Amino acid sequence: MSTKFNPPIADKIPVTLEKHGDVRVDNYFWLNDRDNDKVIDYLNRENDYNDRVTAHTKNFQEALFKEMKGRIKEDDASVPYKNNGYWYITRFEKGKNYPIYACKKETLDAPEEILFDVNQEAEGHSYFNMRGLSVSPDNHKIAFATDTTGRRNYTIRIKDLRTGEIYTDVIEKTTGNCTWAADNQTLFYTKKDEETLRSNRILRHKLGQPVSKDQVVYFEEDDTFSTYVYKTKSKKYIVIGSSSTLTSEYRILPATQPEGDFTVFQKRTRGLEYNIAHFQDSFYILTNKDKATNFKLMVTPETKTSKENWEEVIPHQKDVLLEDIDIFKKYLVISERSEGLSKIRIKSWDGSQDYYLPFDNETYTAYVSTNPDFDTEILRYAYNGLTTPNSVIDFNMDTKEKEIKKEQEVLGGTFKKENYTSDRVWATARDGVKIPISLVYKKGIIKNGNNPLLQYGYGSYGNTIDPYFSTVRLSLLDRGFIYAIAHVRGSEYLGRPWYENGKLLKKKNTFTDFIDCSKYLIENKYTSSEHLYASGGSAGGLLMGVIINEAPELYNGVIASVPFVDVMTTMLDESIPLTTGEYDEWGNPNESVYYKYMRSYSPYDNVKKQAYPNLLVTTGLHDSQVQYWEPAKWVAKLRELKTNDTLLLLHTNMDAGHGGASGRFEAIKEVAEEYAFILDLEGITT
Repeated sequence: MSTKFNPPIADKIPVTLEKHGDVRVDNYFWLNDRDNDKVIDYLNRENDYNDRVTAHTKNFQEALFKEMKGRIKEDDASVPYKNNGYWYITRFEKGKNYPIYACKKETLDAPEEILFDVNQEAEGHSYFNMRGLSVSPDNHKIAFATDTTGRRNYTIRIKDLRTGEIYTDVIEKTTGNCTWAADNQTLFYTKKDEETLRSNRILRHKLGQPVSKDQVVYFEEDDTFSTYVYKTKSKKYIVIGSSSTLTSEYRILPATQPEGDFTVFQKRTRGLEYNIAHFQDSFYILTNKDKATNFKLMVTPETKTSKENWEEVIPHQKDVLLEDIDIFKKYLVISERSEGLSKIRIKSWDGSQDYYLPFDNETYTAYVSTNPDFDTEILRYAYNGLTTPNSVIDFNMDTKEKEIKKEQEVLGGTFKKENYTSDRVWATARDGVKIPISLVYKKGIIKNGNNPLLQYGYGSYGNTIDPYFSTVRLSLLDRGFIYAIAHVRGSEYLGRPWYENGKLLKKKNTFTDFIDCSKYLIENKYTSSEHLYASGGSAGGLLMGVIINEAPELYNGVIASVPFVDVMTTMLDESIPLTTGEYDEWGNPNESVYYKYMRSYSPYDNVKKQAYPNLLVTTGLHDSQVQYWEPAKWVAKLRELKTNDTLLLLHTNMDAGHGGASGRFEAIKEVAEEYAFILDLEGITT
């Protein structure tokens, strides 16, 4: 890559920020005003610089995009599922970017009815997302939500499925999710705070009435909590949930009584987490009650829901994390995780059967899929692995027979799963803890230290990145790359304690785990520092920011997508979306002990005069999760202080938000850009 072009230099306008006696001087604070023409000009100049420096890779990017797109079956469709008398299907047509939502009445031989052709809905919008489709119990109406900016502010509308007409009801600034009461006239939905975008109100809307008269049925006063609403699988109850990182609370209302008052299921107690599922005359509760760190399953009568009435069904297990349950008429299905691997357990209510679905390797992903029907012996689940494309499987819980309903097709004629190898290895962290790494690469690779390797990490919120199949990733593997997922602390890969040991005042374990995984991969000759690359997005972008401050010499190149890097300024500003709800994840910097700890790793605050690896940073102007100014400020400060001439590129999508571009193929263009960046650093240009 060429660096002969002069990069844009951001103006330095010092702003002094003081807290707990600590003074920070932020020279680029001014970049946080997206309505300032100078800010937009700076972002455009960074985009122009990125375009010029990477101009010689544009043809390669286009070739990679076509290659990735060529593996995807364009005229594809989901496996139909049946709900309330209709089969529902999501399908794509060749050359089109958005899905078509359709249904068929009673049988799959019935005529197709189009619910929405999102390609038509998206016309004229540079960004478009539709979500939250909710069909009324009588199948006559469907509520739907759209976002045209990428800031996840959705407008809910309602369509008459008999006439195709759109009702005049327009509900703005919502989360997009809503649920119908049993009367087919009442809709419950969630509104957001206009400034912080926190989901803080549940409202009741009566079809045909002015939205201005919608009644707030619940307001979440605690700014560390968010709220949401849904209907139980049994269809009997409307449920309002409130949750923070550490605590949850639910309110219930019979769906036949939409004008009634919600009752608290179990009032919030700090540190008590629980989820509820209704079956017959009981609620089943997945909870960490009584120090059940990995959660246990309990049950209570629907008339006595407070915790003193809960009785144990499945006890807590030290080495098994209970992740979720699905209830059927004859069976209870439990999603578990042990030794990092997903397990699906099937238990009959009469006690006659209790078994696990068999999975036979260490680099797979298995999860329960869409199962809206109670009265069925069929469990639908999905399975894939680092070398195995996704399958959707219907499993008969009575006969234990399975039917593969769909296997992901990898087009292009070159993919054969037997040409690839996947492994799980364990690196030893500096404190002696074993850190798992999932690896995939093409067979025949020799461990001589010369292989390019892309190491991916996230490690926050307990979110676990399972070893999953990716068609776009083949473009790296087929060019000799090894791909590694570092299962660092901060996820729940090895159970809830794995998460607890990677948050708050133990957050640095996430960063040092990743670095120690890198060192393991180098020491064991999978790669070398000249050929090692790292990638992460959002909170994984924070991870990227820390590792290049702490161990820049290990990496030849790093990709940071929508990175959360200005930790102190963001976490001290309660007006920024999501800040207050994050205190239990990172800590509240208004308290000195957390301030000092967060200050010691915050990427933006710890940029220093040193050599840095080649760096590509991507963001979206309308991002509501990580504001665009965090990566913009970070890049500006890195430009000021870095002591070497490695590449430093910032690409801001001026139309998109946190999830990137809309449309299934537009997102692939972003991956092609990222892959071209690291492939070019390796001298691979075709």
